[in-house]
Amino acid sequence: MAPMSATQVLFLAFGDRLDAVELAREAGEQLSRDEITSSLHLLDDSRPVRVEAGTVVVSLGGDGTFLRATRLAHGVGARVVAVNLGQVGFLLDVPSTEIVEHVKLALASDVVTQRLALQITISGHDTDEFALNEVVVERASPGHMVKVKTFVNDAEFLTYSADGVMVSTPTGSTGYNMSAGGPVVDAALSAMILTPIAPYFTIDRSIVVPDDRVIRLLVDDKPAVLVADGQTICPLEPGEFIEVRQSPTPVRIAGTRSFDLATRLRRGLREGHA
Repeated sequence: MAPMSATQVLFLAFGDRLDAVELAREAGEQLSRDEITSSLHLLDDSRPVRVEAGTVVVSLGGDGTFLRATRLAHGVGARVVAVNLGQVGFLLDVPSTEIVEHVKLALASDVVTQRLALQITISGHDTDEFALNEVVVERASPGHMVKVKTFVNDAEFLTYSADGVMVSTPTGSTGYNMSAGGPVVDAALSAMILTPIAPYFTIDRSIVVPDDRVIRLLVDDKPAVLVADGQTICPLEPGEFIEVRQSPTPVRIAGTRSFDLATRLRRGLREGHA
């Protein structure tokens, strides 16, 4: 099935978020008065959607919606406007009342914030995967641990028997990484964070490395599963591995209000515990 034709603005939301669908409709009507074309794509719709480099992609939802939006936008270098309709929204800084204002600013300006993303190479696969937050090699079966050997630039580091091992970006450090006991890292820093998930009888501290390194995670005994930004990618058998490096193309967030790390933590943790 051919994808829909590209518009200047592409709203993304899940179909069960009726508030997001209504916001997209209202914002689209306002933008059309200024002859700005827009469309809405529902993320639970399997039909392909066309995104071009000049498209402004507007994420309407929580962090999960935003991560899906970045995956669509990243491939062509499109910019993303992150609208917060979620409960926590660590990654989002545009309130729902200011959608049209920020979309117009994005269309009129090339100012962006660039976020480090991950390029994931899988042994035996021809294509690479993408993640903005984190990539995880985790156990395939409940009640079993997975043994993962870790390497940085071919130097062997630690071997973990754990529920899993993740590599996180600074942007993703406030997500699964923080829940697993990893450090919160300012998104302005260029680094990758290697964090074990519930390791058994070994060091449980994270390792932070510069973004020019290559991290390899090797499945050593039992089968595992590869998960990127919460989406299952593929199974991994013992002996298979992934290599994680900085993506040559960053995620481009349309320039919006200043929203520092301290504010994100205070607001996000307060909402998360409400």
